[in-house]
Amino acid sequence: MRGATLQAMPPRSNPARPLRDALIITAPGLEALACEELRALGIAADETSPGAVSAVLSDRDVMRANLHLRTASRVVLRLAEFKALTFADVERHAKRVPWETVVTTGCRVRLRVTCRKSRLYHSGAVAQRLMDALQRRVPGAKPADAVSADDEDGAGEQLFIVRLFRDQLLLSADTSGALLHRRGYRLATAKAPLRETLAAAMLLGAGWNGSTPLVDPMCGSGTIPIEGAMLARRFAPGRQRSFAFEQWPGHDDTLWATVRADAAAAERPDAAVPILAYDRDAGAIAATEANAARAGVAGDLSCARQALSALHVGARDGLLVVNPPYGIRVGDKKPLRDLFAQLGNIARARAAGWQLAMLSADRDLERQVRAAFTERWKSTNGGIPVRLVTAEIPADGQ
Repeated sequence: MRGATLQAMPPRSNPARPLRDALIITAPGLEALACEELRALGIAADETSPGAVSAVLSDRDVMRANLHLRTASRVVLRLAEFKALTFADVERHAKRVPWETVVTTGCRVRLRVTCRKSRLYHSGAVAQRLMDALQRRVPGAKPADAVSADDEDGAGEQLFIVRLFRDQLLLSADTSGALLHRRGYRLATAKAPLRETLAAAMLLGAGWNGSTPLVDPMCGSGTIPIEGAMLARRFAPGRQRSFAFEQWPGHDDTLWATVRADAAAAERPDAAVPILAYDRDAGAIAATEANAARAGVAGDLSCARQALSALHVGARDGLLVVNPPYGIRVGDKKPLRDLFAQLGNIARARAAGWQLAMLSADRDLERQVRAAFTERWKSTNGGIPVRLVTAEIPADGQ
């Protein structure tokens, strides 16, 4: 397996409304995977700056992108772009922005403003001018309550992302609401849970498409095997959640119902391949089982409390995928070096012919596995730089 294989979707039909410039926001390093996902949906895409993919979307495309993308964080639409040398420039252009196409009376609004290398550097003052213009066009709209800078929920609010760079202001409206990794199934978590988008990126980056067995021997709260089961069953990752665009004025409920029905019709009745989730911690297995039930894939996973040393894969080929502990969080690397070496030894002895995919935060620990790894992508997990590396597992002693 050399690259992600995604099921192609029918080409998009002629949009009923004008196409609009969009950005698909991803974790830095996942742009190529998001591009491939978009192309599988029949949507042309180009890689742009780190963490963003540009596309031109119809209303139907916006719905499908939010519903189907596994590695994206948000889908945002460009509302306006203009030169802003003074606050008067901001006020003059902001009053022409079609705020009422996105915001309804009584809606809570959040403006996320960044200013870099521009004459206007006070983000709060820029936000105030924009909010004043918005409220003049949409009476009753109100600022959302203040939250911490790392807030990622966004449910029940309309987010606008404002980027002022070299005196050019770009204003975009978020169509997603809560970040897209919030699939709606993960309420129970183990220690240091892996974000759903990164788990999906591990599978797609390793080229796994649901046609061979999948084993996670350190499953934690089960995010990787659950994302694997959803991929194997062709479940749209957003099937259990709502999106910001559903609250927009002029939202087409009929079109949205058709998009959701098409996604449901493409689902498979089962995963068709073994998906095994193991962990030595009983709490992790309980969390995995609870999350899998909420995701609708409990019947597709075989979960068991089991140490790495007891691993048996039971097939001639497949994907052994693991997000092991990071030395950064543990301090003393000696036990981790032993764990990584054990992973390599057991993989060679019991999973010869399989592929190993591992999320690595430490090249020294990675070397303990003694595998000919190839880097597939680089990103971050919880602020820690990580790499997805894969290797074909040879027979023991080779």
